Amino acid sequence: MINCILTGVGGQGTILASKLIAGAAMEKGLQVRTAETIGMAQRGGSVVSHVRLGEEIHSPLIPAHTADVIIGFEPAEAVRTLPYLKKDGMVIVSNKAIKPVTASLSDSDYSGEEMLGYLKERVSRLEIVDTDKICKLCGSAKVINVALLGVAATSGILGISLEEMESIIRNTLPEKYIKLNLHALIEGAKVILPF
Repeated sequence: MINCILTGVGGQGTILASKLIAGAAMEKGLQVRTAETIGMAQRGGSVVSHVRLGEEIHSPLIPAHTADVIIGFEPAEAVRTLPYLKKDGMVIVSNKAIKPVTASLSDSDYSGEEMLGYLKERVSRLEIVDTDKICKLCGSAKVINVALLGVAATSGILGISLEEMESIIRNTLPEKYIKLNLHALIEGAKVILPF
């Protein structure tokens, strides 16, 4: 069984990314269970998706210390879910910080660097992704989710290939968004395997 946590803030496409992983796994004939916790997501609040892939899954929720991978769309959110990660698990995280409402209200600084440093100290399998660069290459700020899926697929951590992820994107997304998202998927894949 593969346990995957996806975490970000409202509006980053966390739920769509979990649906794409689940869809790709189902196309492979795997059982899938998913669950989301969404707190004030439309207002920039935390969003956490649990995705479990495998042969026999009884619960959608991932217990602490058992996640194979955390895909963090925002550094602080990745740190917040770190207790789910198993000892040799992998974290794939965007370096793009989104200032939380609490920091905005208190006028405090938040760049995400401290959170990335925390992850570097505690995670042996860490991939920090320059998602701003990928978004600029793709011409859209709304492809962080699919870019991170490209990283995850190419790393092999999900047991879902880049080709399988491409197939589910083609079969799931509206026609007008397919080309953009495939571009993001490939740019994410280049983080692991330059081609």
